[in-house]
Amino acid sequence: MRPLIAANWKMHGSPGWAEKPREFNVLFPQTERAGIDVLICPAFPFIADVSAKAVSRGILTGAQNCHTSESGAHTGEVSASMLVSVGASYVILGHSERRAAGEKNTDVKIKTETAITAGLTPVVCVGETLAQREGNQAIRVVTKQLEESCTDDSNDYVIAYEPVWAIGTGRVPTATDIMDMHETIRNTVGDTVRILYGGSVKPDNAAEILGLVNVNGVLVGGASLDMESFSQIARRALPSPAC
Repeated sequence: MRPLIAANWKMHGSPGWAEKPREFNVLFPQTERAGIDVLICPAFPFIADVSAKAVSRGILTGAQNCHTSESGAHTGEVSASMLVSVGASYVILGHSERRAAGEKNTDVKIKTETAITAGLTPVVCVGETLAQREGNQAIRVVTKQLEESCTDDSNDYVIAYEPVWAIGTGRVPTATDIMDMHETIRNTVGDTVRILYGGSVKPDNAAEILGLVNVNGVLVGGASLDMESFSQIARRALPSPAC
């Protein structure tokens, strides 16, 4: 399964960030990453410009959210088909920062189905809080999120496991914890869905994480804002040279 190295830029950036795909390609040329998918998800205003510079360099572009509806009186919202029209091919859904603002599993499921219908590949985020982890509820919480957030009619989506307590904190679960959760996710979604890990992914821990069973890529936050750092993480997805 091809690794997917995804950047979530969150609410960062400026028009000049449209040059970052070119910068990334200088650091990690397309010819050297034929077996890896690289995805950048900028803030809404910059999707079109980033996509225009990314597509010729073999880099995918995505969004960070979409609305449940395709059109209507939804001030400030953006539909899945609008995202496709400006060059997006992926969309992050159900991120913990969206869930913290009141988004529910049922909302994520509708968005997932709407995105797939529009031609986007959803990256559906799941993950437990620290209290849930310490209360031995992590597996139950994530399984419920999967069952209630993912569509039953398609396997054309990606799962990103992001323990809420690891996002932006520098804390990372143990390798065993990651493998146990990814095995649970694999048993729930099947063998054809890519499963990413996210949460304080950096160049110095990416190789270990990417080498774990059932880890098919990473969703990178802060470390994706700098192309030197992001390209180093992406390089960790290359297969080890044969002895």
